[in-house]
Amino acid sequence: MIIRKEVEIGGRILSIETGRFAKQADGAVMVRYGDTMVLATVVASKEVMEGKDFFPLQVEYREKTAAAGKIPGGFFKREGRPNEKEILSSRLIDRPIRPMFPEGFKSETQVLLTVFSSDQENDADTLGALGASTALMISDIPFNGPVAEVRVGRVDGNFIINPTFSELEKSDLDITVAGTLTSIVMVEGEAKEISEQEMLDALKFASENIRKLCELQLEMQKECFKPKRPVQVNLLKNQLFEPIAKISRERVRNVTHQVLMKEERSKANEDIYNTTIEAIKTSISSISLTLDETDQVLFHESPAAFIEAKKGLVAEILHDIEYEEMRKMILEDGKRLDGRGIKDIRSITCEIGVLPRTHGSALFTRGETQSLTTATLGTKLDEQILDGLLPESTKRFMLHYNFPPFSTGEVGRLGGTGRREIGHGNLAERSLKNLLPSETEFPYTIRIVSDILESNGSSSMATVCAGTLSLMDAGVPFKKPVAGIAMGLIKEGEQVAILSDILGNEDHLGDMDFKVAGTRDGITGFQMDIKIQGISFDIIEQALHQAREGCLHILDVMEKTISEPRKELSSYAPRLTTLKIPIDMIGSVIGPGGKVIRQIVKDTGAEINIEDDGTVVIASISADGSNKAMDIIYKIIEIPEVGKTYKGKVTRTMDFGAFVEFLPGKEGLVHISHLDMNRVNKVTDVVNVGDEIEVKLIKVDDEGRNNLSRKALMEGYDAEKEAQREAERKKDRPPRRDGNRHGGDHRSGGDRRSHQR
Repeated sequence: MIIRKEVEIGGRILSIETGRFAKQADGAVMVRYGDTMVLATVVASKEVMEGKDFFPLQVEYREKTAAAGKIPGGFFKREGRPNEKEILSSRLIDRPIRPMFPEGFKSETQVLLTVFSSDQENDADTLGALGASTALMISDIPFNGPVAEVRVGRVDGNFIINPTFSELEKSDLDITVAGTLTSIVMVEGEAKEISEQEMLDALKFASENIRKLCELQLEMQKECFKPKRPVQVNLLKNQLFEPIAKISRERVRNVTHQVLMKEERSKANEDIYNTTIEAIKTSISSISLTLDETDQVLFHESPAAFIEAKKGLVAEILHDIEYEEMRKMILEDGKRLDGRGIKDIRSITCEIGVLPRTHGSALFTRGETQSLTTATLGTKLDEQILDGLLPESTKRFMLHYNFPPFSTGEVGRLGGTGRREIGHGNLAERSLKNLLPSETEFPYTIRIVSDILESNGSSSMATVCAGTLSLMDAGVPFKKPVAGIAMGLIKEGEQVAILSDILGNEDHLGDMDFKVAGTRDGITGFQMDIKIQGISFDIIEQALHQAREGCLHILDVMEKTISEPRKELSSYAPRLTTLKIPIDMIGSVIGPGGKVIRQIVKDTGAEINIEDDGTVVIASISADGSNKAMDIIYKIIEIPEVGKTYKGKVTRTMDFGAFVEFLPGKEGLVHISHLDMNRVNKVTDVVNVGDEIEVKLIKVDDEGRNNLSRKALMEGYDAEKEAQREAERKKDRPPRRDGNRHGGDHRSGGDRRSHQR
C-alpha cells in the first residue's frame, strides 16, 4: 500500500511517500521537495551484537550524479568514495538521530540516504535527515523520534526556511537545525557576526517548521503502524552494579575530586579497574545471580573465569559510576575535574612565527589542547575545484584539520582523512571564512592546516584560534580576530550546570557539546550536539551568553600576542600583482597555443593567470620576476606611439633595411637610409639578426606599417633637414613602370604584412 503525506514548507510542497520504493528494507521513504528527491532506507540486524559498549550505527548519504543529469568524471565513470559534501551531510543526519535510539539497543543499524533527483536549487541534506527519521518511525526499529531538520537563511532581515542555493548566496546566515516536537537536538552553521538574540530568533523560527514535519511523521507512523522490537535489558549489568559500586564507588569519588592531568586520571582509573576485577573475583561466588544457560555453566566451573570473561561489563559499570560522581560533583559543588569553576577558562598561551619557512604559523595551547597551525598563500591555480550535483565551481579558502593518534597519547592506524577530521575542519573553516578579504582586495588562494598535537577538549575551537593567529602572522588582511569555545551541559531533572571550555571527559560524560566561534561583534560559526533528547531555549540562551564571555576572554589573550595582521607578507610568499588589459588583447598575451604566455613564464619565473574580463594576476616570489613579467605584458598591449624611443631586436635583414621587433609581437622597418648618419652601403655593415638596438618610431603609414629610425637618435640629427632631404630625394627619383618613382618602397607585399604581427 502506497501512503503519501505532504505539507507546505517555505511556500513549497514537501512530500513523503512509502510503499513504492525499497519495500524489503525495514523502513523506506521517498522525500520530495521541489524536484529534489531523496530515498531513505533503514535496516537493523535481527542479531544483537554482544560485548559492544557502543551503538553500531552507520549513516551514509550519497548523491547520484545522474540526479542532476551529469556523468561522473574520471576513468571509471561511476560514483566512488564519498566527497566532502557527502561526508558532511552524513554527519548532519547522524548527529540528530543517534541520541534517539534507546539505551541498550545494540543491533547493527544502517541508514542509507540516496539523492536520485536534484533540481540544483534545494539542498538534499535536510531532506535526508527527515527521510531517515521517518523511515525509522515507520519501521520496527526502536526509535524515540520523530526528529526533523531544516535550514534557515536570512535575506534583508527576513528569515527564510529551507532557502535555495541562490538565496543562500545573499543570506547573512546559514543554520541547519534539527529538533523534536518540543526541543532542539542539533545546530550547525555559520553567520556574518550575528548577535546571540538573532541566533535564538533563528532557532525559534526553525523550531516552528520542525514541529510541522514531526507531526507529519507521526501521521504516517499511525497509518503504517508496525510494532517495535523489544529492547533487551542487560540483567547481568543490573545485578552486578551494586556489588561493584560497593567495592569501587569511594575510590572513584576520590579520584573524581582530585585535580589530575589527563594521563594521571587515566592511570588512576586503570588502577581502580584492576583492583575492582580482583575484588569481584573473590566475592562473586557469594552473589546471587540469575544467568542464562551459557553463563551459568561458566560461573559454576570458575567464578574467576566468569568475571574474566565479563571484564568489559565491569569497565562499563565503572564508567557509569564515574558518570554519576562527576555530574554530582559539578551540580552540588560547582567543581570540575581540573578544579575549575563552571565558567573558568583554562590557561592559554599563544605563539606566532614558530615555523621559519612557512608563510604564517601559530601555536595555540589551551590547557591540554594544542594546535600547531600554518597558513599558506597560493595563486589562482591553487584553488580547489568543486564538482558534484551543482555546476563546477572553485574555492579559494581551505582549512584542513588533522588529528594524529599521538595527540591523545595513543597508538592508532594512519589512513585516509576521517569524518571527524573533515567535520571539525569544516566547522573551523566556516567560522573564519566570512572575515577574509575579498578576492579583489587580496587575490590569493589561502590554505590553513591545523595539526592537533595535544587533545583534551575542543580541538576544533583551538583550530579557530590558531587559524586566526596564523592568518595574521602571514599578513593576510583579516578583518577581525575570531576565537572559539566549547560549552558543556550537566542536567539532572531541574538541576542544570553550563560549563565553559569543556574537557574531553566533560564532553564524554556530559549532555551537550556546544561550540561557538565569533568576533567581539558577533557569532561566526557554531555547532551543537546533545546526548539527551532535546534541550530548552532557556538553556541555549544561557549557553550562548556564557560562550560570549569566554570568547571575549580568549580574544584578550590572543590580541596580546598579535592584535592586527602583519604589514608585510612572508619573504617566502608569492607576490601577486594585478593589472587589467583590454579584452581584445587577451589573445595577444596568450599567443597561439599559449606560446607567448609560456615564454613569459619561462623568462621571468612568474606564474600568470588571465581571467575572461582581462584581469591578469602575476605571482612571483621575487619582485624582479613580477616586474619583468608585468613589463612584457604592458609592452604586448602597448599601442605604438610616434616619436617614442624603443629598445628592439633585429629579426631580419634585407637589402633595403632591417626589421626590428620593438614591442612584443610588433615589428617595424629601419630603412637603410635611417641606419646611420653616414651613408650605408650594406645593412649588415651596421646591424645583424639578434642585435639589440634603440630605435625611434617616426611614422605609422596608412596601412599601419611602422617606420623606425636608428639615425634619429644619433647626435647631430636634424629632423627638419632630414625631411627636406627626403622630399628632394623622392622628387629626383625616376618614375617606376607602375607610375611610382623608383625606390619609393623596396618592400614586397609579404614584407609589408610582416611589419606588425
